[in-house]
Amino acid sequence: VQLQASGGGLVQPGGSLRLSCAAPELTFEDYAIGWFRQAPGKEREGVSCIASGDRSTHYADSVKGRFTISRDDAKKTAYLQMNSLKPEDTAVYYCAAVWIPGNIKTMVKPNEYDYWGQETQVTVSS
Repeated sequence: VQLQASGGGLVQPGGSLRLSCAAPELTFEDYAIGWFRQAPGKEREGVSCIASGDRSTHYADSVKGRFTISRDDAKKTAYLQMNSLKPEDTAVYYCAAVWIPGNIKTMVKPNEYDYWGQETQVTVSS
């Protein structure tokens, strides 16, 4: 199963981008979806995740108040709206899915995810 991530690009500081993560092969409504990123020379970082049950959301401190995760189960797609982008947001971004047909209380760890999407590059630069 391959998740399809898209929406990356080059944007100026302060700008916005919306990433999409499509998973047409999954029973999407039973999966929690997460977004991760990895900058050159840095470890992979969990950015955000959204539950399948109560659609509760969780964010890394570095993106709270700027990024919003959402999902459309009918379209089997999750989104990451990124506003007020900073140069330090530059990274390759990945989405991932884990079968949790319910609620989640914290960010799901990377090794708990079942499926991953291909990378999408986000570059924030003037």
